[in-house]
Amino acid sequence: MRFDALVLQEQRHLKWRALDPLENLLMVICGICITSFSVVVFADIVTRAIGYPLFWAQEVMMAFFIYGIFMGVAAATRRNDHLYLAALAESMTGGKRLFFELLSRAVVLAVAFCMIWFGYLNFLDGFKSLRMPSMTPMAWFYVSIPIAGLLVALFTIEQMVNGWRHGFAEPKGAPHHESLGSEVL
Repeated sequence: MRFDALVLQEQRHLKWRALDPLENLLMVICGICITSFSVVVFADIVTRAIGYPLFWAQEVMMAFFIYGIFMGVAAATRRNDHLYLAALAESMTGGKRLFFELLSRAVVLAVAFCMIWFGYLNFLDGFKSLRMPSMTPMAWFYVSIPIAGLLVALFTIEQMVNGWRHGFAEPKGAPHHESLGSEVL
């Protein structure tokens, strides 16, 4: 597997190559989390059915689910796969498009800063609550929120800077991911 095999090549003009390894890592983490979550759910169901439940399964499932969700949010931001006012902005050109693209990303950036700040506060507060049966502080579950917020902020700033410099519209002749074929995989 290539080092950047999981990096989406669509909207390349909005990305810095230096952050491609981070996108690749986030995709690997998401894959590990969803696979591990599924395996633990299956094991929990089977062991409960045969009368020997895994007492730690709920905790492990929760960790993989939480980290998978928040790292997925960061990956989706880098890949521009998140929900934003794309249809409105893409129907425009020139200064109007630039304004709406920057406005939508400014909203995402504001949400990222809220994730960082309130996620950090939850992280600190999480040392007061313990997860049973391992007695793991909830802080280790909550830490994924400010981490994801930092990554969302980084990727949003990346898109804003590159969109300002190069424009947000795909350059003419740039391939779309539907037409890329096997080189994406």
